[in-house]
Amino acid sequence: MPGQLTAPAEDFGSGEAILYRQAQRESAARTYARSLPVVPVRARGMTVEGADGRRYLDCLSGAGTLALGHNHPAVLEAIRRVLDSGAPLHVLDLATPVKDEFTTALFETLPPALADHGRIQFCGPAGTDAVEAAIKLARIATGRAGLLAFSGAYHGMTAAALAATGDTEARAVVESDSRVTRLPYPYDYRCPFGTGGERGAELSARLTASLLDDPKGGVQHPAAMLVEPVQGEGGVIPAPNDWLRRMREITAARGIPLIADEVQTGVGRTGTFWAVERSGIVPDVMVLSKAIGGSLPLAVIVYREELDAWHPGAHAGTFRGNQLAMAAGTATLRFVARHALHERAEAVGSRMLCRLRGLAAHHSCIGDVRGHGLMIGVELVDADAAPDDYGALPAAPRLAARVQQEALRRGLIIELGGRHASVVRLLPPLTITDEQAEAVLDRLADAIEAAGRPESGSRSDSRGATATGVDPVRSGGVRTAGAP
Repeated sequence: MPGQLTAPAEDFGSGEAILYRQAQRESAARTYARSLPVVPVRARGMTVEGADGRRYLDCLSGAGTLALGHNHPAVLEAIRRVLDSGAPLHVLDLATPVKDEFTTALFETLPPALADHGRIQFCGPAGTDAVEAAIKLARIATGRAGLLAFSGAYHGMTAAALAATGDTEARAVVESDSRVTRLPYPYDYRCPFGTGGERGAELSARLTASLLDDPKGGVQHPAAMLVEPVQGEGGVIPAPNDWLRRMREITAARGIPLIADEVQTGVGRTGTFWAVERSGIVPDVMVLSKAIGGSLPLAVIVYREELDAWHPGAHAGTFRGNQLAMAAGTATLRFVARHALHERAEAVGSRMLCRLRGLAAHHSCIGDVRGHGLMIGVELVDADAAPDDYGALPAAPRLAARVQQEALRRGLIIELGGRHASVVRLLPPLTITDEQAEAVLDRLADAIEAAGRPESGSRSDSRGATATGVDPVRSGGVRTAGAP
């Protein structure tokens, strides 16, 4: 038949055949499928089983979506309860008991100063749509157009969200938005001021205030400032707490709404329920998605009631009433809160950071280790190159890609990000056990060691697994932290 594809594998349903057909039929925009040629067929907690029968520890977690890991019992039960009840699954923005319960559960976790006088807007299913809504709301409420955003930021792939994103390559295909003013984000290892530390953050804040107050600085009074408390795609770069407090002071004093993008940092990921809690600031708008849907698509903004300048239908979306996602989100929010998994993330993450910093002392290719909670970044650098004038070594994207592949051979799924995709990002579920955390670090250490050897990937790892062997940890054999 014309157009029929013939897979190279004999078995039509084999992993190889499925990957072949994906490459033939899906768009060139696909990303994870290129570097992670895994065909998941079963998953539980942190363990994913591929079509080939191999098992992997998942440190990608749906790019931070799976706070409780894959198919957590509390989430599955919540979804089944809605399905068995006969409740409508599609309701646009009508009120339902499921939505009311989700909203209540969400507001119970928010900073009280925002929850007590807040409004919620249900957006389309993705975080980028919620970013669009936040920017649009700020512009309507203030009557101003400008936006303050930061270098290294990632806010999504739709128009305004992409305009606020710092990736120049990603933004090259769209018309630039002259209403966005880019500010330097504190980045200790590659400080834009060449100082790093508290001094670098202080200079960033000073420049921000100066630009806003200088009548000849070229920056008109903006509608909002959009900031990530921890930059995720930018390379897991936490904002210093004092700097975030200064941004809150600067914006509040000048009547500029502060929008906190917590799409990836929310629901316990960074060791507090919301990342802004580390600094104690209360933003005017919070952008929430990923984990709030309990693995299903859901995105909202929560904002101060004074900003509620919408007209009916001013920001809509056909799937803004996703009942299954709200039920799964309610279960996730309450499970994380009840079992204090944000505190668990802080404790486990601190131990992982400590061990990774010890690893860095023995591997000159590790330029920096950073993060909060279970949002961890390991920046890989070219140890044979000359450092820049301020001591930072060049990024090593090819090494990072080899580390990712060596990790996959050892049964570990990791993501890359940051400048030149040279930062190994660890985003395990908050339910990770101590044993799994140690396994992740063991495999990552082996992968870094192997990637640094000539012709890496052709020999066995230190535990005897072949180059295509995987994790001996079974999904049912390890207790899940915080399990009921």
